[in-house]
Amino acid sequence: MSSDPEGAACEYSPQAALSDEERRRFQDPATIRRMFEEVRTIAVVGLSRDPAKPSHYVPAHMQRAGYRIIPVTPHLGTVLGETTSPDLASVPVSMDLVLVFRPGPECLRVAEQAIAAGVPRIWFQLHIPAGEGARRAAAAGLEVVVDRCMMVEHREVADSRAGEAAGGAGLSKRQPTG
Repeated sequence: MSSDPEGAACEYSPQAALSDEERRRFQDPATIRRMFEEVRTIAVVGLSRDPAKPSHYVPAHMQRAGYRIIPVTPHLGTVLGETTSPDLASVPVSMDLVLVFRPGPECLRVAEQAIAAGVPRIWFQLHIPAGEGARRAAAAGLEVVVDRCMMVEHREVADSRAGEAAGGAGLSKRQPTG
């Protein structure tokens, strides 16, 4: 951290907007595991066409793992073989989860769209400061994950399942970030 007071004011941690209790609640391993078991269709707000960006390769990983990915982006066309929708209200299929790759200031709007569309779960990708959107979604009854990478978490759950099948200990005891 900078000793310069003005520099310190410009530094930001994506966790800064969440309390310790919110971090525990929004990064709960049991909730994450259940989401992967129950979810089949994921609407990705901010899905990129650029394969080098996390907002492309994370959803591509999930698609390869068997999940249907619905791209939500203002760019018309197709991404990952699916037709794009400009917003969640325009998605023509039922969604199990919304995965958010948008800047922090847009997270509340995306959460409100997810609530209005009746989506039961929302996941704000790693390093997205989504405090206000996460609290709004949780207050409306959505299951919420914040500041976790869906691809990393999916791999960890898959590895733990393989370990369980081989007689291992199961899901890791990784703690919420803070």
